[in-house]
Amino acid sequence: MCNQTVSLIAAEIERRGITTVCIALLREVAQKVRPPRALFVPFRHGYPLDRPHDTERQRAVIEAALALTERDDTAPPVLVDR
Repeated sequence: MCNQTVSLIAAEIERRGITTVCIALLREVAQKVRPPRALFVPFRHGYPLDRPHDTERQRAVIEAALALTERDDTAPPVLVDR
């Protein structure tokens, strides 16, 4: 989940050389707190990977988030819609 505290922690982890990705349920929050990398997902609160027990859909969200770690076309902060 992407909120101010998580974003600050992600930024500190990034300064130590470890790549991070946040999954954001509220685009406005991600735009305001600017984590290094965030994937916006339009799902209900409490369901950052979408529907429970839908492993195919959940895997797609995780793969989209991890794909942000491989992007070298932009510098952080990066916010991508799913």
